[in-house]
Amino acid sequence: MRIATFHHQGRRQVGIVADDLLSVAPFQWTEARALRGAQALIEDGVQGLESLTLTSAPVPMDQLRLEAPLPLPRRNIFCVGRNYHAHARELAGSVFKDNTPKADAWPIVFTKVPESVTGPHETVRLPGAQVSDQIDYEAELAVVIGRGGRNIARADAMAHVFGYTIINDVTARDVQMRHQQWDLGKSFDTFCPMGPWIVTADAMNGSDTRVRCWVNGELRQDAQTTDLIFDIPSLIETCSRGITLYPGDVIATGTAAGVGQGFAPPRYLKAGDVVRIEIDGLGAIENRFE
Repeated sequence: MRIATFHHQGRRQVGIVADDLLSVAPFQWTEARALRGAQALIEDGVQGLESLTLTSAPVPMDQLRLEAPLPLPRRNIFCVGRNYHAHARELAGSVFKDNTPKADAWPIVFTKVPESVTGPHETVRLPGAQVSDQIDYEAELAVVIGRGGRNIARADAMAHVFGYTIINDVTARDVQMRHQQWDLGKSFDTFCPMGPWIVTADAMNGSDTRVRCWVNGELRQDAQTTDLIFDIPSLIETCSRGITLYPGDVIATGTAAGVGQGFAPPRYLKAGDVVRIEIDGLGAIENRFE
């Protein structure tokens, strides 16, 4: 099942995407219920009858605007750094130079604020050179938590996954490095394109899929999630150590080699650039930077 949040006829709605991807069947929800996108459905555990009551008229995809499936997450997004070996090597002398050299010791975890989230086709706002001119892209598979919990064992972790979505972990590299803690350089407004929808866990194997990223049509990143240093169960176990995970929490699983900072010289994003991220079994997001 693909769960989409979208804007149609002046209001936000949530619904199920048709198998041919040409339309969305909206839930019969009030505007208040749809305000936080798919959050209410996730909290219901896909059990509430009200949640799954569809209108009789699907909306053609070309008549709506897709939004982030969770346009305002209930709290910060959990993000994982240095989770592909090749990416760990390409930034070993910059972003990761002050971290332990043993990449598989513990995951590096940081966050992005909820307000950084934007839609799968919205424009990402460059902050201007006076704030940062080192804007980079990071293509990532993101896990959406369904059933919450604390101290979740690795063996039980996948039972807590509601589904998957795509995130571009847009980063101001100079700000990231300047503050040592990464949150500020990751959390600018619009720096978290998300979408195009959530694919439920029963319809996709997030542990074995392909993640690719193009910049202006040039393939920059191409990796399999089988290459993650810390797999999805390990990440859920780690993030829930002493911390209660709630339905709708998002864990971005890290990015692959090929980011702009990894080139010599670095190839940061500039006005007019278009970044497309595609994950097999999930779909694609594409955002212009201005």
